[in-house]
Amino acid sequence: MKTDNPGLPGRLAALPRRIRDAWRHLEPARLFSLSFLGLVTLGAVGFRVLPGLYTGRPLSWVDSFFTSASAVCVTGLTVVDTATYFTPLGQAYVLLLIQMGGLGIITFATWIMLTLGQRMSLRQADLSLDSGISTRVEPAELIRDVLRFTFVIEAVGAAILWLLFLPDHGPGAAAWHAVFHAVSAFCNAGFSTFSTSLVGHATHPAVLLVVAALIVVGGLGFLTMSELRLSAVAHRRLRLASGAIDLPPRPPRLSVHSRVVLATSGALIVAGAALYLLLEWPVALDGLSFPDRLANALFMSVTARTAGFNSVDYGAASDGGNFLTLLLMMVGGSPGSTAGGIKTTTFALIVLVALARLRGRDTVEVAGRTVPERTVQRAVGLLVLVFFVLTVSVFLLSAVEIGAVPHGTSRASFLAVLFEAVSALNTVGLSMGITADLSTTGRWITMLLMFVGRVGPMTFAASLARTSRSRHDVRLAEQDVLIG
Repeated sequence: MKTDNPGLPGRLAALPRRIRDAWRHLEPARLFSLSFLGLVTLGAVGFRVLPGLYTGRPLSWVDSFFTSASAVCVTGLTVVDTATYFTPLGQAYVLLLIQMGGLGIITFATWIMLTLGQRMSLRQADLSLDSGISTRVEPAELIRDVLRFTFVIEAVGAAILWLLFLPDHGPGAAAWHAVFHAVSAFCNAGFSTFSTSLVGHATHPAVLLVVAALIVVGGLGFLTMSELRLSAVAHRRLRLASGAIDLPPRPPRLSVHSRVVLATSGALIVAGAALYLLLEWPVALDGLSFPDRLANALFMSVTARTAGFNSVDYGAASDGGNFLTLLLMMVGGSPGSTAGGIKTTTFALIVLVALARLRGRDTVEVAGRTVPERTVQRAVGLLVLVFFVLTVSVFLLSAVEIGAVPHGTSRASFLAVLFEAVSALNTVGLSMGITADLSTTGRWITMLLMFVGRVGPMTFAASLARTSRSRHDVRLAEQDVLIG
C-alpha cells in the first residue's frame, strides 16, 4: 500500500533544499548580521579547540566568546592580556579574526567568489551595498579596491612601524609588533601585543603619529578614500594631457558625502586634541615634554573615535577628559569604514538639522546641495535608537556590576560602567580598567553591545532605507502636538 509520508530519509533529503530556500529569502541586512554572528561563534570554538594558542590554561567558553566578539567586532576590550596570555600563534589567530571582522566576512566571501571567475548576482551586490561599502560604485570593482587598498596601507604602516620598533625589539620581534599594530590600527581594533597598549610609547611621538594615521585612514571609509585617489589620478592625467605640469593642483571634485566626512573628521580631531591639552595638561599629560603632550593629545583625539589604543591611563584621567572621550566615542568613524559609532556623517547631519531649525529653514543644505529629507530622518532615527540601546545597557550593567549601594560609594563605579558601555557599543575598546572584573552576566551584556555596535548601525540604516511595499500609500488626517 502506497503512502504519501516520505519518512525520515525523505525529510533529510529535502533539508538541503529547505536551507537553500531559507537562504534565498533572507534579507541582506539580516544575512550580514548572521554572517558576523557565525564568525564570532567560529572564532570562539577555535579558541577552545585549536592547540598552541595559550601560554597557560585555555580560555573558558565565556571568555572565548568575549575575546572572539571583541576581535571580530574590532572593539579591543579584553579580559586577558593579549601580550602574555597568548602565544605568537594565539596572537596570530586574534589578528586573523580582527582582519576578517574589519573588512567584513561578506567582503571576503564575495572576493573569493570573484577570484574564481564567477559573476556577482543582484542579491550579492545588494548584500555588499547593505554592508555599508557604497551605493554609488560597482560592487565587484569596489570590493577588489577595498582589499588592495587595505593590504597596501597595512603593509606600508607595518614597514614604518618596523623601523620605529627595531631599536628596542630587534628585527624579528619588531616585525611581529609592527604587523600586528598596523592591522589592528587600520581595522580600528585596539588590540596590542604590548601589555600596556601604547603607554610605553607615550614619549615616542613618531610611533603615536603613525598609528594615529592608520586609524584615521581606516576610519574615513573606503568610498571617501577611493574618491580621493580617483580625483588625484584624474587631475594628474588632465595636467599631463594639457602639458600644464607646473600648474598648481586644484582641489579634487568630491561628493558631498566625502566632503562631510573629511570636514567633520578634521574638525573632531583638531577640536578633540585642543580640548585634551586643556583638560589633561596637569593630569594625564603631566610630566611629559611639550612635543610629547601635543602628540599624546592628538593621539587621544584620534583613538577615542573607535580605535581603542591608549597612550595614557584613562583611569587616572580627569572627569572632564573622560567625558570628552565619551562624546568622541559616540561619534566614531565614517560610513563604509572599519570604525563604529553613529558615524561622522550622522553627527554632522544632526548638527546641521539643529542649525537649520534655529534659522527657521525646513531643509538641510551642505556644499550648495540639499540633503534629502529621508536621509535626515534616518540620521535622527539612528541617533534615537543608539541612545535607547545605550540607556538600557547602562541601566542593566549598573544593576549587575554595581548593585544596591549608596551613591557616594558608587560614583566612580558608575562612570567606569558608563565608559565601558559606550566603548563597547561604539566598538572603541577603551576602558577604565573594569573589563577583566566584569561578572559573567556583565560580559554577555558587553558582548551583545559589541555585536550591535558592529552590525547595528549599518543594518538598521539599511532597514530604515527600505520604503513600504504597501500598494496603497494612505496618509491620515493631521493633528498637531505641542513640543518643547
